[in-house]
Amino acid sequence: MVRGKTQMKRIESNASRQVTFSKRRNGLLKKAFELSVLCDAEVAAVVFSPSGKLYEFSSSSMSNIIERYQRKAKDPGSSAETTENDLQNLKGNSLDMMVKKIELLDISKRRLLGEVLDTCSIEELQSTQNQLERSLSRIRARKLMQNQILKGQTEQLKHKEKKLLDENRKLRAKNDELEPLKSVTEPQEVPRGRGLDVETELSIGCPRRQRLYIDPHEDCLSIH
Repeated sequence: MVRGKTQMKRIESNASRQVTFSKRRNGLLKKAFELSVLCDAEVAAVVFSPSGKLYEFSSSSMSNIIERYQRKAKDPGSSAETTENDLQNLKGNSLDMMVKKIELLDISKRRLLGEVLDTCSIEELQSTQNQLERSLSRIRARKLMQNQILKGQTEQLKHKEKKLLDENRKLRAKNDELEPLKSVTEPQEVPRGRGLDVETELSIGCPRRQRLYIDPHEDCLSIH
């Protein structure tokens, strides 16, 4: 569960205020002890509870630390000067370290390019060779990985191409099967300008009476 941000104001509840005081007091004294051990510093911490009870921690004699503090407090100029000197020393040291790091990086780069090798010792040449071999191994491994990725992508594209070709072949075969059926079911168009040759006999008016005629020369009948 994430703790919410504590508001920096007086805790109204007496019980909550007492619990918070105990926790924060123990944390403060613990940090003072860690600072004295890790950094070899003289640390003194004095805490009075709301009821006036004293809690303290000192890495050495409390009285000696208080006397030292009083002497420093009487001469604020020397304290400020010491702080300024410390800051200047830190800046100078940081700048020198940065310059040295840049010089070392430049030399290492030139050695990797095969330059300034005449002044190198056997150990430095061996170190440069080992560094180049490690770099070459990483490059080869990366190249192999890229080749495998490209090979996999190529195989996928070939599979898709084969699948599309099969589908295209099936569609062509289906179209060839349906082509004769289309020619049978489709109605034939009559060319323009040409009609059907139909013989019709049309007469206007009343139909004529037909007479039976016997030809004396031929044994047949004719209708007129």
